[in-house]
Amino acid sequence: MNYQVQQEGEFKYIDEGSGDTLLILHGLFGALSNFDDVIEGFKHRCRIVIPVMPIYDMPMREASLEGLQAFIERFIAFKQLKDIILLGNSLGGHVGLLYTLAHQDTVKALILTGSSGLFENTMGGSFPKRGSYDYIRERVAYTFYDPKTATKELIDECFEITSSIPKCMNIVQIAKSAQRHNMAKEIPNIKVQTCLIWGLNDTITPPHVGFEFNRLLENSELYFIDKCCHAPMMERPEEFNHYLARFLDKIQEEVLA
Repeated sequence: MNYQVQQEGEFKYIDEGSGDTLLILHGLFGALSNFDDVIEGFKHRCRIVIPVMPIYDMPMREASLEGLQAFIERFIAFKQLKDIILLGNSLGGHVGLLYTLAHQDTVKALILTGSSGLFENTMGGSFPKRGSYDYIRERVAYTFYDPKTATKELIDECFEITSSIPKCMNIVQIAKSAQRHNMAKEIPNIKVQTCLIWGLNDTITPPHVGFEFNRLLENSELYFIDKCCHAPMMERPEEFNHYLARFLDKIQEEVLA
């Protein structure tokens, strides 16, 4: 990652480029580096802001979707962001849905990729096991169509996280919070334009989840990327950026019309 992580108060974040604000929310095991290709591809036309969500460090009593939503609300108020284009992957999509539902006057458009909120197969069906590098390697590889995408650096990062008892407790608590909070009844109330970019081979939020989001979000369009699993922006960055650019062009054309 070649971008500077800034820190102000409780917030750590990347803020690159200029133009419309593209706010990106990462997943449960996500890192800012997951979006390197998005930053590189769109910093010439967007101000890309990626906060580090305090998944592993927040007090356990706050470790929940509601706690993460409150954090994002504080961050957006602190940075005085308006007319946001919000992009969320996995858990970040779920938090983005909650934020959008409560602040549709602030969110101009929504992009979801492998989002939870309807169904997810957490960690491939089980919670993280501490101390087993082989298990973590297997679970990280499970999130990609091509296991080679799971680099040693990525596996080591996840292993370090799951080796910490407090971090593991937060992960489990937040994952359970996400599983409990099914948004099927709430999602139809979201009216902003939405782009769904899904891995056709997603094992964690399978293709039927993308179809269901598309059905429930009346103002949405759905794209699938073949030979791609749960993190299209990492595994198929060119295709992901193609669909994202098409959606951003559409939004811009409608504003100018």
